[in-house]
Amino acid sequence: MTQEKVLPFIEHLVELRKRLIVIVVAVVIGMGVAWNFSTDILAFIEKPITGKTYLTEIKKSVYSEVKQRFPSIYNRYQLEKEMTTTVKDRRLNYSAPLEPFFVQCKISCIAGFIIVLPIVFYQIWLFIAPGLTFKEKRLVVPFVTASTLTFCVGALFFLIIIWPVIINFSLSYELEGLQSWFNLSAYVNFCLRLILIFGLIFELPVITLLLARLGFVSYALLARNRKYALLASSIIAAFHADLITMFVIMVPLYLMYEVSVWVAFLFGKKRAIPAAEGDAA
Repeated sequence: MTQEKVLPFIEHLVELRKRLIVIVVAVVIGMGVAWNFSTDILAFIEKPITGKTYLTEIKKSVYSEVKQRFPSIYNRYQLEKEMTTTVKDRRLNYSAPLEPFFVQCKISCIAGFIIVLPIVFYQIWLFIAPGLTFKEKRLVVPFVTASTLTFCVGALFFLIIIWPVIINFSLSYELEGLQSWFNLSAYVNFCLRLILIFGLIFELPVITLLLARLGFVSYALLARNRKYALLASSIIAAFHADLITMFVIMVPLYLMYEVSVWVAFLFGKKRAIPAAEGDAA
């Protein structure tokens, strides 16, 4: 069994700097590519403020079913008013001269980062690879592929499912004399931050899979610490001021922990049974 040479601390810093430089260059290139469709991304992010989302379609379907099965209830509560989806001409607003330009830069930066995710995860793997065995190094392709896919799934899950819920809940507070007036930077920054959070949340099973295969964590360890995972999920979600955002972060985060527990059970390194225990059995 060969002993791998332990790099001095300064060489680790040099290696880290090298990997960070490659990541930064890749993100800048990805940002240049994403700049061409950043306005389309903004239009997609802005779509829920019109009030017409998949939630309104679900509500219309439910009310139609109520109309057919329970017409008395339908007429009593005047649900026909809810059948017509009102699309309001809401717009994002900005107050600083160069605010739209900087918002476009932020959108392009996040989109460019997602585009070059395979490069980012490959550089992370190269940084930790010197401490791995030859057999463990062969996991590079599954690690990069799974990490990229799960991050993208998390980001899309937020944009398609969660983001309309948050905006729809916010718009439900509109009353006579109380009108929404979303600021461009606040609106986009809030969305981009949650995209990154949900992408990282969905990375948890992949990280657990890697650590379980390397023997650092096990099913038994994760299973008996569920209550601490729930507490940690609540603490992480508590950094967001509003209750709805806390809830939509806490629930997926803990669900990903549960998925990680079963990932460790199915794919983790099996503990070898000592000879004495085998004889006793």
